Amino acid sequence: MALHKIFRAVIMGPPGSGKGTVSARITKTFGLKHISSGDILRANVNAKTELGLLMKSCIDQGQLVPDDVMSRLILSDLRALDQSSWLLDGFPRTVSQADALDKAYSVDTVINLDVPFQTIKQRLTSRWTHFPSGRVYNVDFNPPKVPGLDDVTGEPLVQRDDDTPETVTRRLKAYETQTEPVLEYYRSKGVLQSFSGTETNKIWPHVEAFLHSKLSSINRKVA
Repeated sequence: MALHKIFRAVIMGPPGSGKGTVSARITKTFGLKHISSGDILRANVNAKTELGLLMKSCIDQGQLVPDDVMSRLILSDLRALDQSSWLLDGFPRTVSQADALDKAYSVDTVINLDVPFQTIKQRLTSRWTHFPSGRVYNVDFNPPKVPGLDDVTGEPLVQRDDDTPETVTRRLKAYETQTEPVLEYYRSKGVLQSFSGTETNKIWPHVEAFLHSKLSSINRKVA
């Protein structure tokens, strides 16, 4: 769909909710630029920028990156895309960050992927990795030919610390505590749209239909 007006969207969802897959489909279908806060963070840390070094010291000490640092970082990247339509992923994570974004840009819609924690837990704890190659298996829908062994090398698979049941539960609880106020913030502004389900392929058609109608109405207003 061709865009006549600049369209700005935010996508939210807990780790393992299928956010990466849905984001990729949105950018491909609607031509939005995908902006991932994680990618921006890594690029700045690797380039050893002033903000990158500041963030690295926070991360190394196990601290959260301060809101104002994170906001400055993302907003400086968005400024380079002033005339582009974008989909922002991984930011904002706090009300203070949402406020900073709101002061700089008008967000047209916030897509929230509402996937039950039990489904996510099952998804993430089923992941096993072959570290040397980065190959990832899922015991439910992409299992290795021989349980516990890499298909190519026959070497043992391991479960990332991030994917153990205890860590997944902790991450999901932290996500819920941190982002519920952000969802409420956008709900009160009337721009939040939640999509519930347990399978990305079943959620996607609803997201796609919603964006088609949203963009049509915006383009009609511009015309």
